[in-house]
Amino acid sequence: MQEILNAATLGSVYLLFALGMALAWGTIGILNFAHGATFVFSVLVAHIVTKEVALPLPVILIIAIAVGAALSLLTQLLVFQKIVGDGTNHRTTELRIIIAGIGVSSIPIAIAQRVSGSSPFGFDTGYEASVYEFAGLRLTTTTVIILIAAIGIGVGLTVWLRKSRQGLALRAIGVDQETSEGMGVNRGALALGTMAVAGGLAGLAGALLTLQLGAIAPESGDPLLIKAFAIIVLGGLGSMGGAVLGAYILAAAETLMIQFELGTWVDAVSFGLIFLVLLFRPQGIFGTKEVRRT
Repeated sequence: MQEILNAATLGSVYLLFALGMALAWGTIGILNFAHGATFVFSVLVAHIVTKEVALPLPVILIIAIAVGAALSLLTQLLVFQKIVGDGTNHRTTELRIIIAGIGVSSIPIAIAQRVSGSSPFGFDTGYEASVYEFAGLRLTTTTVIILIAAIGIGVGLTVWLRKSRQGLALRAIGVDQETSEGMGVNRGALALGTMAVAGGLAGLAGALLTLQLGAIAPESGDPLLIKAFAIIVLGGLGSMGGAVLGAYILAAAETLMIQFELGTWVDAVSFGLIFLVLLFRPQGIFGTKEVRRT
């Protein structure tokens, strides 16, 4: 039971990080490789603020979310929006976005390395997690917060995309951008909002992981990018429900590897899942096959 709880907690952190990437990639077609840098930089700013002022936990989370949303919004405004506007070929535009994301990510990471001296950093806060034990199961308040946040946001985003007017418009952009714009969908405004939400989720994931571990390093976002990519491919591009399931499957697989003392193979699980899914079910668990008509 403890291992199941650990897997659920790990999967929740993966989910919070991957949801932002899945939302942006599956709707407006932005595969944001600066997402990991946003994750780290949000924690860095909250770290700097808490060194100067004692703040309660909710305020720290709000700061991380706000910084993540602002940084992602700036990236969209200054970089991705221009690339999409100037692009004439879809594949070329996607490649330019990926390269630009990798380039943009180096700036916040370099700042984090400079400020922290390439050492792990966390929050100076009076928050202390309470520990509860029953039936041999160890549960902390931080774990409860992570589980509630991940499941609540994952389910909420899934329902919002399916039921709300804005969610339907985003899904329409993901299916056919030109037709949706011709029917009155404002792609520019929705893209800005989507990137802001994605960045806010990265900031929230960073803050909660920092609370769970005590500190993170400037390079902590890089491994999560690969895991998020595996989660999205596994669940199916454009499916928030698939991302939820994919996150917990990946976490369960990694926890199982550790349980059998195969910890050195944990990172290979992500790549292995990507390979297997692309080989046997390229559209993912909940994805649909793409049909091209001429």
